[in-house]
Amino acid sequence: MFHFALTLVALAAVLAVAWRYLGSYMAAVYGGRVKWLGFVEGPIYRLLGIDPEHEQTWQRYAGSLVVFSGIAILLTYLLLRLQGSLPLNPQHLGAVPVALSWNTAVSFVTNTNWQNYAGESTMSYLSQMAALQVQQFVSAAVGIAVAIALVRGFSRRGQETIGSFWVDTVRGTLYILLPIAFLAGVVYVAQGAVQTLAGPVLIRDPLNGVTQLIPLGPVGFMEAIKQLGTNGGGFFNANGADPFENPTALTNLLSISLLLCIPVALTYTFGRMVGSRRQGVALLAAMAVIFAVWTSVTAFSESQPNPAVAAAGLTRQPTGNMEGKEVRFGALNSALYGVASTQTSTGSVDASGDSFNPMGGFGLLTGMMLGEVTPGGVGSGLYTILLDAIVAVFVGGLMIGRTPEYLGKKIQAREVKLASLGVLVMPVTVLVLTGVATVLPAGRAGAFNAGPHGFTEILYAFTSQGNNNGSAFAGLNGNTAFYNITGAIAMLLGRFGIIIPVLALAGSLAAKQVVPASAGTFRTDNLMFVILLLGVILIVGGLTFFPAVSLGPVVEQLSHGRFF
Repeated sequence: MFHFALTLVALAAVLAVAWRYLGSYMAAVYGGRVKWLGFVEGPIYRLLGIDPEHEQTWQRYAGSLVVFSGIAILLTYLLLRLQGSLPLNPQHLGAVPVALSWNTAVSFVTNTNWQNYAGESTMSYLSQMAALQVQQFVSAAVGIAVAIALVRGFSRRGQETIGSFWVDTVRGTLYILLPIAFLAGVVYVAQGAVQTLAGPVLIRDPLNGVTQLIPLGPVGFMEAIKQLGTNGGGFFNANGADPFENPTALTNLLSISLLLCIPVALTYTFGRMVGSRRQGVALLAAMAVIFAVWTSVTAFSESQPNPAVAAAGLTRQPTGNMEGKEVRFGALNSALYGVASTQTSTGSVDASGDSFNPMGGFGLLTGMMLGEVTPGGVGSGLYTILLDAIVAVFVGGLMIGRTPEYLGKKIQAREVKLASLGVLVMPVTVLVLTGVATVLPAGRAGAFNAGPHGFTEILYAFTSQGNNNGSAFAGLNGNTAFYNITGAIAMLLGRFGIIIPVLALAGSLAAKQVVPASAGTFRTDNLMFVILLLGVILIVGGLTFFPAVSLGPVVEQLSHGRFF
């Protein structure tokens, strides 16, 4: 318990610094006030044929994003299919199968990083670096760019443009992701994470007649962007539970800090860019409340004995549920890592979610179902919670009998429709695909468990992919044609089905003039708004998913004769 409390204090201190200083720095980057890498930035624009002074309408911004993502999917797919004939392949791994290549390409380009494969036995070093790691940078930069475009929509008055997709993506990669990931990568390697292009090592034990092949690779720096970009895709199948990826308690804390720092800092960036830091604080407060509650519930659940282990005769479990946990981290820190990873769009793991107690698994699952806004992924968390905020001010406007306003912009029918579409895409996608998987034999065949736990495995998979999270509950064979194809559909809809309405909303808001505040204006920077926003987040997620969750972890928990 002491180590867990110390971790929380250290994490809070790191995030406080990141919120203030990283948030301010990002506002300067996207405001064009940071130029220290101009000698690199300029040639990139010339290579792309881009005028950095030329901004785009929301339609052109969205078109550029879709074209860029489509080309990225194609190039990633081709690299995976051709890896057997390409260099940096010391294990001589063959081409990745067609359906798996498609699923993986979509996964990394959409910032999901869902992995239906074991990385060390499927991907060459070139595939890991040139295909997957590159997308971990640019997909994160795209997410931040979309969030910044929406913030510009609120801050601008009577303008048709919302920025340049190419400039925003380049600046996010050069000035934010690359420098922080490099410094973090140095720490990972210094702590013991592997970073080499040498092939695997064969260990022989002549006394026992045992041999073991130890996979290696360029792991440490991939681990840094994996967490910083809320990507989650690991080099090894065990992900953050592998000591070559996450070797010490310090790197475990660093991992949690990295995956939270940009989403948290973006609330300060938002407040700075719209001219009111209190607005950013209001969003952060709503995020912090839900994150704290979910962490408490999950940590408490995992501090309890594992009922399956108890049924096997081990009734005394003083350290809580250690099934599927790393002894280096313990049950409580694993719960914190799991909540942080699922309430961002990271999806990395340092313990097996399938081995969590039912209500611990409930915490991981429902954290994603709230839309991953507490604090959410890089960029995606901010623009999704702003959709919830628009719904909240619409409800607030109805309550006081006035046209709803947010940051001085009137929220009218078009804005409400776009926000509602963005909010509802994910739950509709998740529930429809889960229903299809539970009805069809190909879907049911993937679950290794029967009953409510098996249903949770299927529901968790589509919730993870539909939210571009990428964490796996385990216990589900996702590397089948059915799950590779349906999973890719979920990831594409979960990414672009929200981004397009967000950019349309940004364009609509940027064209509006600011309405002067009056005595009847509903304030959006106080406690009342935070409570209303929390209500919208919980009601939309809770009412939409409650029947499905009731059939999974809730029923499983009640089958043990108690709720906690």
